[in-house]
Amino acid sequence: MEYPQAQTGQVPMETNLQENQHWPLSGKPYFDIVLAKSHVKPLYQMGVPAKLHSIIPSLVVPTVLTYRGKNWEMSCNGTQRTHKKFDSGWRAFINDNNLKAGDACVFELIERSSKKLVFRVQILRGDIPPEFQGKVSSEGESSNTPIVIE
Repeated sequence: MEYPQAQTGQVPMETNLQENQHWPLSGKPYFDIVLAKSHVKPLYQMGVPAKLHSIIPSLVVPTVLTYRGKNWEMSCNGTQRTHKKFDSGWRAFINDNNLKAGDACVFELIERSSKKLVFRVQILRGDIPPEFQGKVSSEGESSNTPIVIE
């Protein structure tokens, strides 16, 4: 399936969004992932899922992750046929955004060429909301004592 390439410099940004607000996807290719320990400290490894391998160049391509009006530069190594991944620049994105295992990210590929990839990222925190923190100690420890939301 062929996807049109975005024009260089046209990176739609949602600069007035608060951290916990999200926006609809634009219809461009995307992937989502719930972060595991291997994605964050101490390994900092992030692979691109196989469903996007056919549209990611089979090269090492400069890559930008954009979130809340900020950009993180790295490379996406697409040279291996079965495994495409972000390089060590991924570490700065994790650390700067205080991401941890259990958080989720949606990566929307908004610009794609053999010279550059740009992903617009949405972050969904995996934290338990404050209004349910007190219930965690007594409820939610097992399927016999679930947290009930009324």
